[in-house]
Amino acid sequence: MHQSVWTDIEQKNEFKTLDGDARTDVLIIGGGICGVLCAWFLQQQGVDYMLVDKGRIGEGITQNTTAKITFQHGLIYDKLIRSLGRERAALYFAANQKAVAQYRELASTIACDFEEKTAGVYSRTDRQKIEKEVRAVNDLGFPAEFVPHLSLPFEIEGAVLFPNQAQFHPLKFLSVLAQNLNIYQYTHVHMVENHTAWTNHGRITADKIIIATHFPFLNHRGSYFLKLYQSRSYVLALKQAPDVNGMFIDEAKDGFSFRNYKDLLLRGGGSHRTGKSGGKWQELRIFAESAYPKAQEVYSWATQDCMSLDAIPYIGHYSRHTPNLYVATGYNKWGMTSSMVAAILLSDLILERENPWKDVFSPSRTILKPQLLVNGLEAVGNLLAFSRKRCPHMGCTLKWNPQEHTWDCPCHGSRFEENGKLIDNPSNRNASSMEKMHPPL
Repeated sequence: MHQSVWTDIEQKNEFKTLDGDARTDVLIIGGGICGVLCAWFLQQQGVDYMLVDKGRIGEGITQNTTAKITFQHGLIYDKLIRSLGRERAALYFAANQKAVAQYRELASTIACDFEEKTAGVYSRTDRQKIEKEVRAVNDLGFPAEFVPHLSLPFEIEGAVLFPNQAQFHPLKFLSVLAQNLNIYQYTHVHMVENHTAWTNHGRITADKIIIATHFPFLNHRGSYFLKLYQSRSYVLALKQAPDVNGMFIDEAKDGFSFRNYKDLLLRGGGSHRTGKSGGKWQELRIFAESAYPKAQEVYSWATQDCMSLDAIPYIGHYSRHTPNLYVATGYNKWGMTSSMVAAILLSDLILERENPWKDVFSPSRTILKPQLLVNGLEAVGNLLAFSRKRCPHMGCTLKWNPQEHTWDCPCHGSRFEENGKLIDNPSNRNASSMEKMHPPL
């Protein structure tokens, strides 16, 4: 059985299930860290709100994070300066700096294993890429530095380091933050129309609604089925492996990430588009056997990330034509800081306060990016393929995942158990009955 190191805690919050109809000023759909942070900020402002989740709080994507709190998001700032200009790149930078600072403030009152750490991006092949990123970050006013070596089991061409970043235990943090919030568990919203959300137990009417369900499940607005795809990645927690003295990721898409938690080394990698082939845990295990022959694997898990067209999350109004419907998605593997950015920004939008970041993260910004064509072709190809096993989200052909014994959708990343029971959205219902979902021999 695969489970993350974060799930190994003794006590989790229990909340009521909504029974019957309800009314609230703001409805938050999705009980991951983004939804809970939104609820917390709104409660601080005295706003009438309600948060609902189809399962338990934090038991979706949040429990499978590597839990890095950082505004170092890969080699992003040189790209942003070139594509958006320095002013907008600086706003993205400032938003994520604020997110890290807010975590630091909240964690000072919560026992959640919060630790200050240096974060870095390394390259095994291209020193010039790293040097460009150092110059870009320095130009934005932050003292990033170039180093030629890291405490990793291989040589690098160079790395860019960000001091004063952090890591924590996400479920310990979430369980304390969620205390005394107006939360309903096992309350599955399957449809939203205008100011009404239909659940498995009744209807909720709200003046404003936030969709914080990882991948947005409403297809008739926003074109998220074209603007997003999902990437699956894998983690091993190793005992008797060294402390790497920081949080490090490879700039290459097929590279590895490293960070420690207590006496464990967390190594990530094996990434691939959901429903496609990739290195998965096997790639990580082969490397661990070579680099850390005395290490012992004690946890293994996988996670799923929504990837936007331009490496910037979609946070704001769900579409140009939905003034009272909001969304937060497309975190591009940086869910901790992006969730905090989303909670701050959405709270400001709901309270009608000015926020300088809103245009940078606007879901209505241009979608004319190369990834759009890739996403569109992937969907068309899978729709045309002959198969009886199809995703109820938009009809794409499901692929069998033999490592995790699931049916996965390569178009938009919905996942189902062997019997067709829904695991991950954007699908909002089960795939099929058990007898129709036999895995391949």
